[in-house]
Amino acid sequence: MKYKKKLTLALTLILFSIAGNTVSAADLSRSEVIQLLKDASKASPANLRRKDLKGVDLSQLDFRNADLWGADLRGANLSKSNLSGLVLDLTVMVGVNLSGANLSKVSIFGVSMMRSDLSNVNFSDSRVIANLDHSNMSNANLSNVRWGADMKNQPMGLMRVSLNKVNLTNANMQNADLGRATMRFANLTGANLNNAILLSAELAAANFTDANVSHVDFSAAKMAESNFSNANLSGANFLKAQGLDSARGLNDNKTKSAAMFD
Repeated sequence: MKYKKKLTLALTLILFSIAGNTVSAADLSRSEVIQLLKDASKASPANLRRKDLKGVDLSQLDFRNADLWGADLRGANLSKSNLSGLVLDLTVMVGVNLSGANLSKVSIFGVSMMRSDLSNVNFSDSRVIANLDHSNMSNANLSNVRWGADMKNQPMGLMRVSLNKVNLTNANMQNADLGRATMRFANLTGANLNNAILLSAELAAANFTDANVSHVDFSAAKMAESNFSNANLSGANFLKAQGLDSARGLNDNKTKSAAMFD
């Protein structure tokens, strides 16, 4: 009996060992990526195209001379790295850490970035159509972004940015185009959305407490249970917005008279 127990235990350990060894390692280590970046130039970028970089520490690196198209960056640490101007279409970035990274002027299309750390990230002047649900974007710079749905180019149905349950507290969203974005339960407390476009956006239960929404285009947006407590509504356009009868903090807002309603 003791022999059988020992044999069973040994077989179990072997099976666990085999299972552990089947987990694929990343294609490149941090040191190998650093060497590729060191040897790269604009004319000859570092080839990271479609590379498996899951979980690799890539923090504080300069990727401006790299090709990351289609790379698998799930769980990778890219905090404080510079990816400005890159085309990151079809990359895989679920659970990625990009806190404090420079993503200005990037293109990100057809990507899932759910549950990612995007706090303090610089997304200014970028073009993004991706799923960022449940991500942390507190203090992010989204000024002048072009994240609105392109209604002239929708061959596969409506393609739009998704920001459901995203933390956007204190984010800079001035002049941001988020037309037709879906932002249900998004937290925009203290955010600056001056002159932003939220035309036809899905904003159910979004929280705009203490936010600056002056001159924001909310026309035709869906806004049931949204919260505008102490928000600056001066010049905001709520024409044809839906669900305003259930919006909180709107009727007693001191700047309501400076906004446009039907």
